[in-house]
Amino acid sequence: MDSFITIRFKRETAKRFQTFSKTHFKTHTETMEAVLDFFFYNEISPKEKLGPTGRSIEANLKKRMNAIIAIIKAIEKGQTLPTVAMLSALFEQTEPVEKKLILEKNRNEEMGQVRYHEKDSVINNTRK
Repeated sequence: MDSFITIRFKRETAKRFQTFSKTHFKTHTETMEAVLDFFFYNEISPKEKLGPTGRSIEANLKKRMNAIIAIIKAIEKGQTLPTVAMLSALFEQTEPVEKKLILEKNRNEEMGQVRYHEKDSVINNTRK
């Protein structure tokens, strides 16, 4: 049988250790060995901070997600929607307007029109 030694702790600390030990291990000795092994093998000190907490990481992720959403919305407004509108206008089935070719002339329309007119006031004044 192993011998035991007494270590003095404050009452609150001893109670916290006992509740932790009961939930995770069978004996207090196993608990203390596991805690010491954890710090020894991971080469960290219990006084060190391990990094940002879950809440700060979550806040940073939310900020980045909001920024990404804003970028995507800007892309939709500036690039995607105008492109879709242009493509839909191209693929709409509308009848093309019939335009006459430049070389084709309609002589019937030209014959009915007089190209040069005499001034009535000049001719009428001289003949009177």
